[in-house]
Formats: sequence, C-alpha cells, structure tokens
Amino acid sequence: MKRILPLLPIALASLSACGLRPVYGGGGHGAVAQALGNVEVAPIEGKAGWLVRNALNDRLSAMESGSGPRYRLVVKLDDNIAGLGLRADAAITRERRTLRARYQLVDEVTGAQILDDTAGSDAGIDVTSSEYATIAAEDTALERLSQTVADQIVTRLALYSRKAANP
Repeated sequence: MKRILPLLPIALASLSACGLRPVYGGGGHGAVAQALGNVEVAPIEGKAGWLVRNALNDRLSAMESGSGPRYRLVVKLDDNIAGLGLRADAAITRERRTLRARYQLVDEVTGAQILDDTAGSDAGIDVTSSEYATIAAEDTALERLSQTVADQIVTRLALYSRKAANP
C-alpha cells in the first residue's frame, strides 16, 4: 500500500492530460445542457411512441434552459415481436421484442436537418401458458426498451452538442 500511494498523484495527473473531458462540463450552464434544454420532442405514434417521448421529455426537461425550443427532435419507431423458441407441438416458448428508432434533429430557425441517426435495443420474453402473464411481460419489455432507446438518443445528442460547441 505504501508503494501505491506515491503513484496516485501521477496517475490522476495523467488522466487529465489524456484529453478526456466531461460531456456535461459546466453543469446546467454548460453548452451541452443548454443545447439539450432547447430540444422539443415531436409527437411519436403509438404506445411505444408515447413511452419513448415521455422518457425523452423526462431526460431533456431536466436541462431546461428557459430560452424556448431551438431544435425539434423527430422520431420514427419500429416495434416488432418475433417468436423464437418452438416446442414439439409448434407452440412458441420465447419471443424477441425489438424497438428501433430513427431520429432526426432539426434546427427550428433554418429548418435544416442537423443530425440523422438510429438507436435500438431488444429484449427476450418467455411465453407462458398464461396469456395475461405473456402480455404483461411484453408490456414490461416495451417499457424497458423505451427507456434504453431514450437513453441512447439523449447520449448521442449530448455528444453531438459537445462536438458542435467545441469543434
């Protein structure tokens, strides 16, 4: 232990010299938080759209900048459930739910499309003899996938905002 302690300041100094910078540097007044606080999420169709839009609004509204929406986020979703496992009697025993999003960030002032990207995730679902349990599992999977997709979108928007603020 005595040998490691003198090396700790050197290790910490080398981390700051490697070029790593926090995405949310400056907290709520930083460039990334200001940009994300100015994003308005357009309505998204369907139940999955409602869940994703609410998750996005939860994440983006935490960074309100007060100057009003400058960007519009347009999201199109593809929600798919496919049967995987089959028993000898051809009954499905496992499903895979996939949620994919194509999203575009549009500048409200110029109407220019700034960012066009995709996000997605999938989840496995056990199909039981109880139809209610299977539907509940499908709904729970959709809720988790919506959160994951929203996280991916916000992370990508944050990285884009940081790059645009510090070229």
